[in-house]
Amino acid sequence: MSTETTPAPQSHEFQAEIKQLLDIVIHSLYTEKEIFVRELVSNASDALEKFRHLQLTEKDIHDAERKLEISLTTDDKAKTLVIEDAGLGMSAAELAKNLGTIAHSGSKAFLKSLSEGGQKNANLIGQFGVGFYSAFMVATKVEVFSRSWRADEAANVWTSDGAGRYTIEPAPAHTGRGTRIVITLKEECAEFSEEQRIKEILERYSAFVSFPIQLNGTHINTVQALWLRSKNEITDEDYSAFYKFQSHAYDEPRLRLHFSADAPLQINALLFVPQDNSEKFGMSRLEAAVSLYCRKVLIDAKPKDLLPEWLRFLKGVVDSEDLPLNISRETMQDRALIEKLNKVLTKRFLKFLTEEAKNRPEAYLEFYATFGIFLKEGAATDYTHKDELVKLLRYESSLTEAGKPTSLADYLSRATAEQKEIYYLVGPSRAAIENGPYLEGFKARNLEVLFCTEAVDEYVMNNVREFDGKKLVAADHADVKLADAPKPPAAEGDLSEDDTKSLADWLKTTLGDRVAEVKSSDRLVDSPALATNADKFLTPQMRRMMKAMNKDGAESPLKVNFEINPRHLVMQKLNATRASNPGRAVLVAEQLLDNALISAGLLEDPSAMVKRLNKLLEQG
Repeated sequence: MSTETTPAPQSHEFQAEIKQLLDIVIHSLYTEKEIFVRELVSNASDALEKFRHLQLTEKDIHDAERKLEISLTTDDKAKTLVIEDAGLGMSAAELAKNLGTIAHSGSKAFLKSLSEGGQKNANLIGQFGVGFYSAFMVATKVEVFSRSWRADEAANVWTSDGAGRYTIEPAPAHTGRGTRIVITLKEECAEFSEEQRIKEILERYSAFVSFPIQLNGTHINTVQALWLRSKNEITDEDYSAFYKFQSHAYDEPRLRLHFSADAPLQINALLFVPQDNSEKFGMSRLEAAVSLYCRKVLIDAKPKDLLPEWLRFLKGVVDSEDLPLNISRETMQDRALIEKLNKVLTKRFLKFLTEEAKNRPEAYLEFYATFGIFLKEGAATDYTHKDELVKLLRYESSLTEAGKPTSLADYLSRATAEQKEIYYLVGPSRAAIENGPYLEGFKARNLEVLFCTEAVDEYVMNNVREFDGKKLVAADHADVKLADAPKPPAAEGDLSEDDTKSLADWLKTTLGDRVAEVKSSDRLVDSPALATNADKFLTPQMRRMMKAMNKDGAESPLKVNFEINPRHLVMQKLNATRASNPGRAVLVAEQLLDNALISAGLLEDPSAMVKRLNKLLEQG
């Protein structure tokens, strides 16, 4: 009677480079240990994908009918995690070659990049295929049971504790094609033997892997990677369900952009605009929410600089096979590549918005009412895309109905060929601007003025500066020069030129340092006076902002130019009163200036004005 003996395990020592690699991985490579699950699942997916292609050319395949899927099993009592695939599998020689030596894994290239680039290159992994070793961050022992797809190959098991040696020995004969990795966890890493913890990791990183992922018998990745499918195959309901899953949202997407590009990079993107802007409701600043994938594996849920800051309201997915991934797949080394991605995505989204504005103007205005603040931010800060962004801005104006904003291009289409500027006024509301004195001269000349009613608008206009060769000019600026308007016929009581000059000189003397200049206005029609800021660099809004930030210059004395309307009854009576009742005339002059400062948004302390009003009321 013969007896069979089991061959003794063959013990091997890791190559020196593998030892070095293991030391880096275990002690200093990944910032989050959970990444090892993603790496091993990605490796399993790669093995399945390679096997799927091999099936087309090979006939003699072991266990050919085995279902192509990835299975994970947790055991919180034994503190183990098992990851199994039905992919290519490995022979004993391939186990030694792939897991124990430098030749095949790409580790040599990794270590070379590490030595050439120092610590800044310590993070290159995806292109080297050494993610398997991340298991040793959490394991006291790793066992790799594997059987090659070749029918004449036996099953083997590779075992190591990561300390410097590994063994290879025959595995049980019932082992099917593919690879099963059994990870015995360190005590402090026991969380990875809990089903809920692994479920969270799979849903975060591996939700769109091409093959079914089973966790303790339950199918995990049930949502498809829509961004890789043809738009013709996808329903609105599919898009909505994907948006809610990927963004953890409950609303319906307002807009969506699904596109692919092959040059200069291979990109598949699915971007969504949500219904609401939470920043508008006073909530915290939005964070980047467009996730970055490579071949359907999550690289970064919130990648920095993938999109410009002003596009932080977007949600969705960008997938590119061109990414050189860093060793933890958490960030990318190649800044030039990120800049290319940023440029392509931003340009494509701006093209999409331009098409929306042209083809669906009402829907675009609804979008703009909610998210226009981000486009304004981009127009003011993003020099690269400023021209495209400015075309997308919308403002109400003196020639549009309330609630009907216009573009700068449409503004210019209504302007005469002689008009060299685009005029705008900043104010708290349309009504405030229309009831103020600054619009009068422009209306008299049929010059359109844009109404800027958001706090950011002045900052935007000051940074944009021009559009289509026309300068953007504040209509209340002291340097604005308007062409002569048709003058109304002289009326009884109108001040003569001499009387007007005399009154202006008296006002300058009376008001003293509070005014830099007093002159007859060429832009007043119905109001008695107006004030313009004499400091062209420190506007009222900027002064308030600087004061709130305690900046130098905010407390500097305010000086304005004071313009008077010699045809207004108030000015006519003031001219008479300065001779008949000089004291009362001084009070009226000061009150007129304060009234003008209120209209200009320049009156900071009204207490003196209130006292003066009471005195005027006492005098009847």
